[in-house]
Amino acid sequence: MTDIDPSVYREVQRRRTFAIISHPDAGKTTLTEKLLLFGGCIEVAGAVRGRKSQKAATSDWLELEKQRGISVSSTVLTFEYDDVCVNLLDTPGHHDFSEDTYRTLMAADCAVMVLDLAKGIEAQTEKLFRVCALRQIPVITFVNKVDRPGIEPLELLGEIESKLGIEPIPQNWPIGFGPDFRGLVEIRSRRAFLFDDRDGDRRITGRETSLAGLTGEGVPPELATQAAEEVELLESVSQLDMQAFAAGKASPVFFGSALTNWGVEHFLRGFLALCPPPGNRNSDLGPIPAARSAFAGFVFKIQANLDPRHRDRVAFLRVCAGRFEREMEVLHPRTGKRLRLPRAHRVFGQDRETMDEAYPGDIIGLVNPGEFRLGDTLCVGAPFEYEPLPQFSPEMFAVLRCPDTSRRKQFERGLTQLLEEGAIQVFADPQRARREPILGAVGVLQLDVVKFRMESEYGAQTSVNWLPYKLARWVGDVPNGGKELRLAYGARLVQDQWGQPVVLFQSTWDANYAAGENPTARFSAIRIPPAPATSTGKKN
Repeated sequence: MTDIDPSVYREVQRRRTFAIISHPDAGKTTLTEKLLLFGGCIEVAGAVRGRKSQKAATSDWLELEKQRGISVSSTVLTFEYDDVCVNLLDTPGHHDFSEDTYRTLMAADCAVMVLDLAKGIEAQTEKLFRVCALRQIPVITFVNKVDRPGIEPLELLGEIESKLGIEPIPQNWPIGFGPDFRGLVEIRSRRAFLFDDRDGDRRITGRETSLAGLTGEGVPPELATQAAEEVELLESVSQLDMQAFAAGKASPVFFGSALTNWGVEHFLRGFLALCPPPGNRNSDLGPIPAARSAFAGFVFKIQANLDPRHRDRVAFLRVCAGRFEREMEVLHPRTGKRLRLPRAHRVFGQDRETMDEAYPGDIIGLVNPGEFRLGDTLCVGAPFEYEPLPQFSPEMFAVLRCPDTSRRKQFERGLTQLLEEGAIQVFADPQRARREPILGAVGVLQLDVVKFRMESEYGAQTSVNWLPYKLARWVGDVPNGGKELRLAYGARLVQDQWGQPVVLFQSTWDANYAAGENPTARFSAIRIPPAPATSTGKKN
């Protein structure tokens, strides 16, 4: 399993796979559009979301995204730039979809954290950064909207360090900011790029000059002097320790404006020089080399109705090792089955094209007839499983009902497919004669999306009845399925979709009370999937 294939190694070195994270409205999807513009994938960048008079962003393809002007689903976008194959994973910024973001980060080798200069570190930004820290992946920071009034750039660097506990290392620096913004200085080379025009639909690289020659190019003397002094101050601390960066302890920082394209291409070039290529990944057999000859990958996302005309389901697989070829036969360790993969696609937003081969870092869309689950490994050779995708405790619970009994079949099919996607978690109370599914989600918006998709994609009108629970705890090391647990009044013992006992609590106090009253039981806010199957289909 440790052989290295030179042809695979060469392809690995030219790939960069990363996710973009941010607080809502920081400019994440706008930056995504502009990277596609510079990558030559689109001729005109999509409009800022929410402007109904302009076209929707390429990465926002769900009807609900277009209506509300938000990203509610992770999207895969691929383009070539300077002979580098870039796989960009655009993620939802809203807290209610943080579990989808976590799964996407499992497929990324690096993250770009977008900050709004006017708002600094926001609550959701901090939560998403913690997810990156949990994954121990490198983070590159893009400070957006430098042409608008905001926090002093030096003050923002201090905020990044104090709130996130990571050392910010500026790679470029703004010449003024807000209404006084004139351009950017590359700190190492001291080259300055001045932006005179404003056009969000085409490439703008800036008029190049030197830091010493700013005044001669029309920059007010006070701004030129301030920029020179700040760059001199930063030169002593702007040396990036690549080991600290790889460990998630230091973050290169770029400034720019995604809306106007100011600094976007400089960021793209700098990012590609810093972002690591795909590396080895841990499994139950230890690290699996990315450049080995035998193919392996894992499913990190499932999307139903990507093509509404065919009502299909697509499993997004991150290639982690070896060379993928269409029509190849692979092992599915969870089931022990051998599968042929005839329909593999490169997915670009909602569009797709046949994919004949792929290498580590690439994302493949596999038409899924119901064989795959989130976290499944597919491999060639000896069976193994990559690290499983955990599930986190929901924070909102409700019963979803279908008032129209004639649409019950569509209702159940939709619920099953959305469950496969990981869009929701489902619990059932085996003690109730009427076993209505209890849905769990991180936030209200997540359940709004489920209701919208049930009605628009499956034609099943639904009603949502909210429940008083606020958190779930999976229970281990308990006899009789947990029926003898001592619980506070109002707590409810249910089962998840795998039959594992779960307790729903109305408050943290109730959960702490249960832990104290049942010292031999294990209560966990994170569910790790059960042990994988071997090649014979039996559990390990």
